[in-house]
Amino acid sequence: MEEQLRRAPQAKPKAAGHSKITPLLAVEKDDETQRLRTGSVELDRVLGGGIIPGSLVLIGGDPGIGKSTLVLQAAQGLGAAGHKVLYIAGEESPAQVALRAKRLQVNSPQIMILAETDMNILEEQVLTQKPDVVIVDSIQTVYRPELTSAAGSVSQLKEATASWMRVAKTENMAVLLIGHVTKDGQIAGPRILEHMVDCVLYFEGDRQHLYRILRAVKNRFGSTHEIGIFTMHASGLKEVENPSEWLLSQRPVGAAGSVVTASMEGTRPLLVEIQALVTASNFGNPRRTTTGLELNRVALILAVLERHLGVPMQDFDVFVNAAGGVRLVEPAVDLAVAASIVSSLRNRATAAQLLFLGELGLAGEVRGIPHLQQRLHEGKRLGFTRAIVPKFNLEGLNVPSGMQVVGVSSLQEAFASVF
Repeated sequence: MEEQLRRAPQAKPKAAGHSKITPLLAVEKDDETQRLRTGSVELDRVLGGGIIPGSLVLIGGDPGIGKSTLVLQAAQGLGAAGHKVLYIAGEESPAQVALRAKRLQVNSPQIMILAETDMNILEEQVLTQKPDVVIVDSIQTVYRPELTSAAGSVSQLKEATASWMRVAKTENMAVLLIGHVTKDGQIAGPRILEHMVDCVLYFEGDRQHLYRILRAVKNRFGSTHEIGIFTMHASGLKEVENPSEWLLSQRPVGAAGSVVTASMEGTRPLLVEIQALVTASNFGNPRRTTTGLELNRVALILAVLERHLGVPMQDFDVFVNAAGGVRLVEPAVDLAVAASIVSSLRNRATAAQLLFLGELGLAGEVRGIPHLQQRLHEGKRLGFTRAIVPKFNLEGLNVPSGMQVVGVSSLQEAFASVF
């Protein structure tokens, strides 16, 4: 039996004159200056520059990772900018939220709190108070009393999210929904929730460590390649102003299998350590394990190494890791992955101040990559003095002072100058 929601009889259709067809070019555009700044540079960057009025944002993450802390600190920044914020506490009492707010030094008079989970009452209160931003913590606790299913069920989640979407669009107020995740790391409930909202953010990290990474997997108003990096302290989340330096802070110097590359995350380059461990396989089928990199991409690189360098990869287990919890998806890190594998296989470390940049083709060629200038400047800023780059990118390249750039067109050229 399928659950169905009983609705009141619909009103008569509006007269035809109330709705009209408008040329696309005549539609009034929202000015980017209307974005609401949260006071957090990292959060605003991931959102695309701030919160768009009328947008519906879904924030997911493991329990205890810091989602409530993130939105409460964002509420402080919004309140300090003069925006009215309504914090809906579905899992905690107002006293519990107030204790956390005191610890985080959240004291803006523009922040209001409401402990309620009935969607009918919530809609009434929101339409009465008319805040600029609504924070719902969490969407799994909100329910429609007309439905007989429990809060958090599929039907309740879909109806609650649809209701908040209507409120956001009709009242032009931003709504931030906090969502729980399953054991697989997906937001609990049907994937349709992610299709309904304008922006989906995942807050990731290990509760036993300081660092947290905020990434967008969907954003109708900005890039999905931006990430924000924070550290968790007793006083709340602190932004990491220099993520490249943090990502390389624990890099082992002189270790075989460890190389550095520069990956573009949205508008900024990040220096990331690629680690590889190649060991003799004790089983018939060699293992291929990756963390932070696409397994199929690494398998392709292994095939290219075997074909064009004569490396018998079928005899070895290969483990590849992007250190620091970063996920790398762009092909510009291919050369670094290949270099880390060869370094581990030959047990020969590369120079500590050497960058590897380039995409690999199936013919063993090193192909050009975008934004090379920005990547090199970031490397120079952190003390790197040499870079292996595609020869295709050398024309018109403004090499940073004090850095040596070696252009290569194939794997053989690249590794002949390194190993």
